[in-house]
Amino acid sequence: MDDPEVTIQEQMFHNAVRELIISLLLFILLYVVSYVTLCQFRKRADNEDMYAGEEDAAVYRISLWLCTGTLSVSVGAVLLLPISIISNEVLLLYPDSYYIKWLNSSLIQGLWNHVFFFSNLALFILMPFAYFFTEAEGFSGSRKGLMSRVKEASLVLFLLGILVLGLAYVASAIISGDEKTKQTLSACILELNSRKCVDVWHEHLPYLYSCISFIGVLVLLMCTPVGVARMFTVMGQLIVKPQFLRGIEDQLSTLRLEEENLLRKITYRNGPCQISNGHGHSSIETLIETLEDTREAIKMLESRQHISFWRRNLCYPLVMLLLLAITVFSILIVLQNTFLLLVGTKSLPRGASDTVLGISSLSSFGSIGAALQIVVILYLMVASVVGFYSLPYLRNLQPRRGDTAMVKIIMNCVVLLLLSSALPILSKTLGITNFDLVGNFGSMDWLGNFYIIFLYNILFAVSTALCLFTKFTGAVRREIYDRLKAAVQGGKKVSAMSHGVGSAANLTNGKTESMKEE
Repeated sequence: MDDPEVTIQEQMFHNAVRELIISLLLFILLYVVSYVTLCQFRKRADNEDMYAGEEDAAVYRISLWLCTGTLSVSVGAVLLLPISIISNEVLLLYPDSYYIKWLNSSLIQGLWNHVFFFSNLALFILMPFAYFFTEAEGFSGSRKGLMSRVKEASLVLFLLGILVLGLAYVASAIISGDEKTKQTLSACILELNSRKCVDVWHEHLPYLYSCISFIGVLVLLMCTPVGVARMFTVMGQLIVKPQFLRGIEDQLSTLRLEEENLLRKITYRNGPCQISNGHGHSSIETLIETLEDTREAIKMLESRQHISFWRRNLCYPLVMLLLLAITVFSILIVLQNTFLLLVGTKSLPRGASDTVLGISSLSSFGSIGAALQIVVILYLMVASVVGFYSLPYLRNLQPRRGDTAMVKIIMNCVVLLLLSSALPILSKTLGITNFDLVGNFGSMDWLGNFYIIFLYNILFAVSTALCLFTKFTGAVRREIYDRLKAAVQGGKKVSAMSHGVGSAANLTNGKTESMKEE
């Protein structure tokens, strides 16, 4: 039956099913990676007394699942722009390929919409519920159990939601100054008008997320320069005072003497003059544990002694130069974006339309420029995370491997979600990429304010440049130059030695052949 309408409907159905399957597979992959990551950081059940029974174990297990979903959404938000940029370049290089027909604009827009929806769901519902669920004990006088905790957490979450929405509405009414806006909440409460309540839901909840996204962008503005400075500080310490080069012989001799001393003590305690009281066995076990730790330290220092010449003189200087190049490139991009905004040739990031992939490259340098954009975006995300955990009062929030409580895991997931959700907005605001913000990501009102965007670019460029100038000191520059010079000279010596060995071998072979001929 050749009905064009049926054919179009079937095509739309197959496209929708394919997009949902691809999105589901991507989410499952991110969920598995996030679950493995959280299991590496959370406290082990045998190391803590938080499990008072099977009920507490179920509560923490459900909270861990919710945190895993939130972390998956955070990683998806970080990968939104890289996936979109790569998809655009692939479609530009292979426009007629049959094997990439599934990669289209509809799929990318669906991913952006899914990430936006689930980030709101995780930020306003899942994470608050996980926190209240772990702290809930059930209503007093009611039957204890898991459902009692669910009811208490749900009720507290509902009351908190009413409070937050009310505050967001009042702030919106005060800032906008619209009389119609001021009368909406009173009509919803007094008249119980469902239509006006729907207006509150569709108008003021996006306003609340706009405020949250603005806070996230401000946090990124504060954390990213701090993270850049922190990475330069760490790499500078490794270059100027590398731990694997200075004082290893002294440390090794000290640890070996300590090992011999511990061995003598253990031999004395196990000998005929061993102590027979109850404290003898515990002291011997302590000495054995100290001996094992000392031997591990000796092995680590011995492995540092065998570091190759090239790694010792090239690895850290090259990493430092790479960080310097990416930082300078980012500052230049932001300065260019600021100038274009000032002269009026660059549009504001708000009000993005539906994006069509495969029309033109996102960079004037083609695929290489697009790859550089992805590197800068991921670099900014890493720098923001490092900077957040380097702040004075927030460094205690940093998770520790195998020793992170569930409440701290929830707080870290909220922080990562806040930073990752604001990363696409930050990248577009600073002009890192020309890819438009798809869907509701570009619907924030403050993205259309020229003064906010212009001032944000200026502050980011100035703060990052100051961190670069203060951390890339003269001592670091001299040490990098000396290391590179030593590496070049060492490479020449190695090549000369190899050439000399080769010449000697050729001379020996020539003498042998001449003797055979005689």
